[in-house]
Amino acid sequence: MLSGLYLITDDNHDGKLQTKVKAALTGGAKVVQYRAKDIRPDDRREMAEKLNELCHDHKALFIVNDLPELANEVGADGVHLGQDDMTVAQARQILGHKKLIGISTHSVDEALKAEAQGADYIGIGSIFPTGSKNNTTLVGLATLTKVRRAVRIPIVAIGGITPEGAFEALEAGADSIAVISGIMADSDPARAAKEYSLIFNRNKPVPNGNVLTIAGSDSSGGAGIQADIKTITLLGSYASSVLTALTAQNTLGVIDTYAVHTDFVEKQLEAVLDDIPIDTVKTGMLSWGGIVSRIARAIEDRSLLAVVDPVMVAKGGEALLDQGAHDSLISRLLPQSYLLTPNLPEVEVMTGIEPRTIEEMVEAGHNLQELGARNVLIKGGHLSGDATDILLLGDTEHHLTAQRFDTVNTHGTGCTLSSAIATFLAQGYPLKHAVERAKRFVSLAIEHSVPNGQGHGAVNHIIAAKLLQQEATATATP
Repeated sequence: MLSGLYLITDDNHDGKLQTKVKAALTGGAKVVQYRAKDIRPDDRREMAEKLNELCHDHKALFIVNDLPELANEVGADGVHLGQDDMTVAQARQILGHKKLIGISTHSVDEALKAEAQGADYIGIGSIFPTGSKNNTTLVGLATLTKVRRAVRIPIVAIGGITPEGAFEALEAGADSIAVISGIMADSDPARAAKEYSLIFNRNKPVPNGNVLTIAGSDSSGGAGIQADIKTITLLGSYASSVLTALTAQNTLGVIDTYAVHTDFVEKQLEAVLDDIPIDTVKTGMLSWGGIVSRIARAIEDRSLLAVVDPVMVAKGGEALLDQGAHDSLISRLLPQSYLLTPNLPEVEVMTGIEPRTIEEMVEAGHNLQELGARNVLIKGGHLSGDATDILLLGDTEHHLTAQRFDTVNTHGTGCTLSSAIATFLAQGYPLKHAVERAKRFVSLAIEHSVPNGQGHGAVNHIIAAKLLQQEATATATP
């Protein structure tokens, strides 16, 4: 069955098409549709052969747009036709009965006609407004839902689809999501493709998603790698871990730290990544520069989606990074972060800005994006009033406000939030949904925290996970 991320190449043939497609396949694209009507036939065939080989190397399908003769010549897996192209029967005469034939549709009637003619799948769109084609018909999610009820063959949703839109289209009944500029125009096609690909994890059985936490140990159990593993497991994903440091600490503060040798950190990292298909990574305390650089390189080489919690200062004020680690975090790891989640003291350390207002938080967030962070969540818990966080998703800005609770039992909130975001991303939630859901989880964990120790007690992970599941069940029940 045709499913997963469906990449359509764009018309901007700048000599990087093969590189971009390879990156997208590395990021998880399952189908590549090659559009090349306006290219010289010899060049078109040469590129089609290269892309076909790339797709087969990555166990992906290769589809040629509009040209069944070309698809047949290069041994492609099929052809995709428009409404004004030849019929399915005519294409079948050229390709034979073992190849896939898809047809673009815009209505229930066109979808039913395509299925009756023998199409193997249909494209339906445009689901959302798009700038990639002129004079496109806006179909919308409602029509997608009607088409899903009408036909049995796979449906590819196309047109203006962002990761959030992909989530909605899959919920409306699509089997596959077609993306053009969302990947081809991105400066990092592999990471963009990974973001879309994770959406297809949304209905997998528990444990759903593999999350790797790279962090230090908290001997008191409230924060660090212990909080991460609790969070990831209780929320329904599989947790693997790389230990970067040991701390002797309790609810009163950090007594001492011991950094794990860089070579052993790297061995842990390679051991996990060479065996387990990791969906997302969460980084926490990284202690010194050599560790930061090697982790950044692994994230870059494997195009991983990393939620980076820049753990720099303990709750008691103790510095947790040496100068080398601080410099490496900003120069090496920050540009590899899919989401950076600093609190206000960490924002000040990284940018020199001490935010005291929402406007200053936004300004600091844009500065962090200029330093390389793809998306930024600035946590506003240190400001007075309700806890308002600023989420910058590329060029868009969101204000996320949660109730503030009068308690000292907040140990581990940052670790818990970042690992929860990584978990929900791995489970198929687009980033904004993942952040909102993670914030709700942390709010419940703080609200139901219980004193345990003489200082800042930990949040209540287990009750929060149970309550969050109950809320989700209640929302899903008609």
